[in-house]
Amino acid sequence: MLSIVQAGTCQTSNQLDFDEEVTFHAVRKIHEMARNQDTRPFCLFVSFTHPHDPFAVPREYWDRYGDDQVDLPTVPSLAPEQMDPHSRRVHHVCDLGRYRQTKERVRNARHAYYGAISYVDDKVGQILRALEATGFSQDTVVLFTSDHGEMLGERGLWYKMSFFEWAARVPLIIWAPARFAPSRVTGHVSLVDILPTLVELGAGDGPAPDLADVAYGQSLVPLLQGEETGRQHTALGEILCEGAIAPCFMIRRGRYKYIYSEPDPEQLYDLEADPCELHNLAAQAEYDAVRRRFFEEMTARWDKDAIRNDVLASQRRRRLVARALAT
Repeated sequence: MLSIVQAGTCQTSNQLDFDEEVTFHAVRKIHEMARNQDTRPFCLFVSFTHPHDPFAVPREYWDRYGDDQVDLPTVPSLAPEQMDPHSRRVHHVCDLGRYRQTKERVRNARHAYYGAISYVDDKVGQILRALEATGFSQDTVVLFTSDHGEMLGERGLWYKMSFFEWAARVPLIIWAPARFAPSRVTGHVSLVDILPTLVELGAGDGPAPDLADVAYGQSLVPLLQGEETGRQHTALGEILCEGAIAPCFMIRRGRYKYIYSEPDPEQLYDLEADPCELHNLAAQAEYDAVRRRFFEEMTARWDKDAIRNDVLASQRRRRLVARALAT
């Protein structure tokens, strides 16, 4: 909770220092490749920590937003009895009850997060300008995405560890003006689609290379080319981290989102009719056929017992190492 209580401005932080260094090395590498006149294709992976907690940004980025531009959560804090069991556990794990989530604290944390988004925009801008200055921009594909979202106080929750839209949805932008016309895809795609997409893009006009193992997901290249036919727009998710006492699975398809974890009641939301995910339909008789189809698909896709055993075995190994390092 201290990330929220202490949200505001800072001169610098470990995360800011890291992102400044990442940007410096990325730009320098682009210039280095241009100087060497190396004609081989390159793949440059640039990973920032922002936007992320702690919610603290330099004054320059804080001042880009007035308080009146920073919205408060659409769904206010829920009482524990209104939360699903997983949300109650996340609330406890993050110690969100230690300090009161006042309107000022929540707005300050969201204010800093918005500033952090602008900060990353500027860092990406520096890299794009380096690509343009070196002549790489016309034949370089830029893919921008993130590993998770941020609850930002919605439902009284923060951080990730949840399948609600705020935590589960991420940006995914692919920029290659010489190859693809601007467009927006409204169907669901997933981070597992990135590997087959990069493989197909890297192959150019030739055949895609053989892979050493199974690649889950589907290439996004047809969508970039405006071809929507035949694709099943499905996003899958797993939570095996804080707050989970058993593997937690999610299937998002069409208007529905289905969430399953063995100790908890099933969850089913109609995102078109209920975008804030306030009405769990899983126990309603008129949605039983929809729930059953998702349950059967989940059972076929995941071996929950094998995954649980793998997690417990991994925990035993890591606890052994932790005890050894603490001696």
